[in-house]
Amino acid sequence: MVRNRQNNQTVITEFILIGFSVPEQTRYCLFLLISAVYMATIAANIFIIVIVKAEKRLHKPMYFFISGLSFLELWYPSVTVPRLIWALKTKKRSISFAGCMAQFYFHFALGGTEIFLLTVMAYDRYVAICNPLRYLLIMSPNICTVLIIGSWVCGFIAFIGSFLRISNLLFCESNKIDHYYCDFAPLLRLSCSDTTVAENVFFYTICFLSVGCLLLTVISYMCITRTIINCPTASGRRKGISTFASHLLVVILFYGTIMFMFIRPAKGNFLHFNKVVSVVPSIVTPLLNPIIYTLRNKEVKEAVIKLGQRMMAGKSQGHKI
Repeated sequence: MVRNRQNNQTVITEFILIGFSVPEQTRYCLFLLISAVYMATIAANIFIIVIVKAEKRLHKPMYFFISGLSFLELWYPSVTVPRLIWALKTKKRSISFAGCMAQFYFHFALGGTEIFLLTVMAYDRYVAICNPLRYLLIMSPNICTVLIIGSWVCGFIAFIGSFLRISNLLFCESNKIDHYYCDFAPLLRLSCSDTTVAENVFFYTICFLSVGCLLLTVISYMCITRTIINCPTASGRRKGISTFASHLLVVILFYGTIMFMFIRPAKGNFLHFNKVVSVVPSIVTPLLNPIIYTLRNKEVKEAVIKLGQRMMAGKSQGHKI
């Protein structure tokens, strides 16, 4: 561990990510499992992006946002999971101060981006179901692009304050972070500075994003539900439900984890439980999202079959030549 002397205090410039303290055999099993899940996540999300790009029938606003979510899910787990895999493989758990702060910022900035993007997708479903005749006019390609870019910009701006606050804290106690990535609460426990402002900035940022965007999402769902209930035909109601059921499932999974982890003080024994729960948004959810949208979407499944048939036909023609 590298340290510098400053004002008669030992200032930490390197952290040790303790991660999951498990036996050797369990550690190797975790390495194989997490590696497999991560590679499957990358493959599944790339597949969604390719299929949406390749199939003209999927050139619709809804699928544009789904591919945008898949693009985000390529990066979100990549901030923390490769470092975890490396630590499980080599037992090298040190991370520099700059690397730790960068990991903290990008992890939460990308998480904030997903919050905004899921809100935009809820609005897209609202327009599609409640105002179908003007759907393609309202959700034009330019508007969709602006909404995607806006989600990224807002997500990265939202956590600048928290990043600046925590990066300016003085860390002079233990350098061991009880987590597999540089999370907020474990970092605060190592600081010997006054963390009140940093805690408040982070807490209110999380609350504003989560509660504010969730409220907008719920309002969209309420309007959608009212429209579906008032639909005169059973087939129309089924079609309306199917168009936003997948998004609803993704939102419940995402916000359920966030509410548990952050909308309360993370103290005491809950810190260890938070570490386990954080596996869901970091590792599990990025894999489940493309599966949920694929398995529950008839158009995507038909597009996959059609693309597969074209590929097989192309191979057959190649063999004949």
